[in-house]
Amino acid sequence: MSTHVRHPIWLPALRPADARTFASLYAVESFARATISSVIPIQAYEILHNEQIVSILYTIVSLLGLSVTLFMPMLIRRFARRWVYTAGCLMLAIGSVFFVTHTLPGQLAGMLCRVMGASALSITLNLYIMDHIRKTDFMQAESLRMAWSMFAWTGGPTLGIFLYTRFGIYAAHGAVVAFALALLALFWAYRLGDNPSIRPGKSRPANPLANIGRFVAQPRLRLAWLIAFGRSCFWTTFFVYGPLFMVITGEGKLAGGLLVSAGNALLFMAIFWGKAGKRFGGRRTMTFAYFAMATMLFAAGGVGDAAPLLTAAFLLCGALFTIALDALGSTAFMRSVRSYERAQMAAVYRTYLDFSELTPPLVYSVVLSFFGLGSVFVTLGLLAAFCGFFTWRYLPKSF
Repeated sequence: MSTHVRHPIWLPALRPADARTFASLYAVESFARATISSVIPIQAYEILHNEQIVSILYTIVSLLGLSVTLFMPMLIRRFARRWVYTAGCLMLAIGSVFFVTHTLPGQLAGMLCRVMGASALSITLNLYIMDHIRKTDFMQAESLRMAWSMFAWTGGPTLGIFLYTRFGIYAAHGAVVAFALALLALFWAYRLGDNPSIRPGKSRPANPLANIGRFVAQPRLRLAWLIAFGRSCFWTTFFVYGPLFMVITGEGKLAGGLLVSAGNALLFMAIFWGKAGKRFGGRRTMTFAYFAMATMLFAAGGVGDAAPLLTAAFLLCGALFTIALDALGSTAFMRSVRSYERAQMAAVYRTYLDFSELTPPLVYSVVLSFFGLGSVFVTLGLLAAFCGFFTWRYLPKSF
C-alpha cells in the first residue's frame, strides 16, 4: 500500500469585503481617470483649434455616454458582473491607446471608451457596495471612499500635465494604462462575488425606457437623483468656471489651477462629514450642507471680480460643503433602491452625472448673455437652495 498522501492545496483566505476594499478600488480607479482629466481638453484643442468645436465634441460624447449608461443593465444581466467591471478597466486602457494617435477619430474613440469604462466601473462598484456593506454602514463606507480618492484627484491632474508636457503623449497615457491594469489586478485579487441571495426580478423589463419609468415612479429615487445632480452641478461649475474666473479677472492660469487643486484636496474632509452624518443624521447634515453651499455661492457671486481672491475663498468654502454631499448623498439612493432592481435603477441614477455636465453650460450661456460671470455662481446658488429645501422637506428623518 502506498504511504504517499496527497494533501489538498489550500487557497489563501480573504477577509470579507469591507469599506476599505471598495475605497482602495475607487482610489486606483480615480488615478486612472484623474491623470489625464486635464490632458484630454488640451489634446482636443490642439486637434480642433476651436473652443466651440471642442464644446460640441464634449456634448456629443456626453450624449452617447448617457445612452451607454442606460443600456448598462442589459450587459450586467447578460454577463457576470465581474466581467462588466473587467471590461470597464480595459476600456480605460484602450481609450488611452486611441488617444495617442492624436487624431480626431482617435480623440473621439478615446473619449467614448473613457466614458463607457467609467460608467461600467461606477455602476458595478455601487452594486458591489450595496451587496457587501450594511445599510447602517453606508455613510462610513462612502465617506472613506471619497477621502481615499482625494490623493488621486489632487495629484492626478498635475501628474498628467507634467508627463504630457515633459515627456510627451505616450508617458501621460502610459500612466493611465498602468493604473487601469493595476485596478484590474487588484479587483481580481479581492475575488468579489455577487450576493447569491439577491437576484434581479425576472419579470422586470430590461428596456432602458421602462427602467426610467420605474425610477421616476419612486419618489425617494427621484430625490436621491436630485441630491446627486445638485452637488455634481457644483463640481462641473467649479472645475470649469472657477479657473476661467481667475484668468478673466487677471489672477492667471496658475491661480485657477491652484483653486481646483485646493478644492480637490478638501476631499479628505469626507471622513469628518461621514462622522457628522452618523452623529446628526444624514437628512440634517445634507440639508445644512446644501444651504451653506448656497450661501457661499451667493457671496461669491456678490463679490465677483471686485475681489477675485475672496471670491475664490467663497468657492472653496462651497466645495467644503459639497464634499458633505459627496460623502453622504449616494446613501439616499442605496437605502431606497429595491434589491431586485439595483442594476436597472443604478444605471438610471448615474445619469445625474451626464445631465450635470450638459445642463449647467446651457443654462449659463443664457444667463451670461444678460449678466457678468458672477451670475453663474448666483444661479448655481439658487439650485443649491432648491435642492436643500427638497432634501429637508422630503428626505425621511430616518436617514
